[in-house]
Amino acid sequence: MSDSPREYTPAPAADFVLPFELEDAGLRGRIVRLDEVSTRALTAHPLPEPAQRILAEALGLSALLGSALRFEGRLSVQLKGDGPLNLLATDYFAGGGLRGYARLDDKRFGEMGRPADFAKLVGGGVLAITIEPKKGAQPYQGLVPLSPDGLSASAETYFSQSEQLPTMLKLAAGPTYRSGMGRGWRAGAFMVQAVPGKQADTAEHSDDWRRIEMFMRTLEDFELLDTAVSAESVLWRLFHDDEVRVRRSLPLRFECSCRPENIRAVLNAYPASELKDLPDPDGVIRTRCEFCGNVYEFPLETLGA
Repeated sequence: MSDSPREYTPAPAADFVLPFELEDAGLRGRIVRLDEVSTRALTAHPLPEPAQRILAEALGLSALLGSALRFEGRLSVQLKGDGPLNLLATDYFAGGGLRGYARLDDKRFGEMGRPADFAKLVGGGVLAITIEPKKGAQPYQGLVPLSPDGLSASAETYFSQSEQLPTMLKLAAGPTYRSGMGRGWRAGAFMVQAVPGKQADTAEHSDDWRRIEMFMRTLEDFELLDTAVSAESVLWRLFHDDEVRVRRSLPLRFECSCRPENIRAVLNAYPASELKDLPDPDGVIRTRCEFCGNVYEFPLETLGA
């Protein structure tokens, strides 16, 4: 079931992405499970549970997409809608770093009866996938309309229209509670798609595709979220009649690119006359990173030198 059974190390219980291939069917895929990473990302944003769930799913989607790219840089998943949850952004940094942010209009959320449904919570809008290499290649962005059926359906539309690759996706997320550790969040993601090439054009009409699609419908949320269920056992249950080639898992971590020196440089670029109205009463300018929640303090007298 793996590249080299003698050397294969099973995927950890959580915070990983595990690539696999169904060579005979011309398909490939990835499975993601987040625990500490998603908990750390979401604790920076005290939001209602329905909004947290979508943000957690977006983190899983970012890990699926970003880990498939071989580049130095960043892949971003953004949702922009006209509902109460009007902005969401997650970033995957090459090597396994993840972060996320979501913005909710509390007043509209309350006026609408605190909806949990994706279509009402996000409304109409777009899903944007942006790839930003550090150097060499040009940035790329694909845009598709948001599907009322959720983030998974929206991402499948992206692959169909922008990548022209038949893709099946399942995203899941849910809150957890552990004694002594408090509340947390887990997220899971599973993707199967056609391998790019001539066969990709006819993959959706093949018997193998229909068979795998039927198996995917049996995939339960708990199989993606439960750390007691190994990723390999999920693949075995779904594809035990196929020859599955499993690659080494990639560990995932929370990562934020905010740096105090970068913020200081931005503040120093402003004339002293524009900085004088920014400090708190104690003479300190404080800025908060929306992704990680860290607060940076800059005494006014140390700026504008």
